[in-house]
Amino acid sequence: MKSEMLLPKVLIPEAKIKERIHDLASEISFDYRGKDVTAICVLKGSFVFFADLIREIDLPMACEFMGLSSYGNKTTSSGEVKVTLDLTEPLSGKHVIIIEDIVDSGLTMQYLLNNLNARKPASLKVCSLLFKPEQLKSDIKLDYVGFKLGSEFVVGYGLDHAGRYRQLPYIGVIENERH
Repeated sequence: MKSEMLLPKVLIPEAKIKERIHDLASEISFDYRGKDVTAICVLKGSFVFFADLIREIDLPMACEFMGLSSYGNKTTSSGEVKVTLDLTEPLSGKHVIIIEDIVDSGLTMQYLLNNLNARKPASLKVCSLLFKPEQLKSDIKLDYVGFKLGSEFVVGYGLDHAGRYRQLPYIGVIENERH
């Protein structure tokens, strides 16, 4: 028996996400044609997006995983970034794409870009499924963006609130915080 929980209101439906991922993968495949790519999944929230995106990209590719945390169980970033899992392979001379679920304040992404640039990749680009330009507190450039959002707190499709809602096939907004 499934426990009852109030499901978040659909903001971006599954079909729209799939369509946008196909378009992003086409752009990336075109931009990197003839090159090997190292795709870095930023854990935990990006794992669903990462899996769907890399299957659509038509390039030779290595996959790496990096764990970062700046939220804890809160709905806003603490600004303090913790590395919870580091890469297993060097990036020197490689074409690297960071695959992120959401960029809001940009502080976590700025930390990650500084960290990875220090490892001397041949190129470093960012692909984020979601972007909140109004929340940006850091001067960063996103190369590929799925959807721009306002300030709403979103869950689903890998994104969570206190470990919940990652399994939803859509991006949703929690309207009632009684859970």
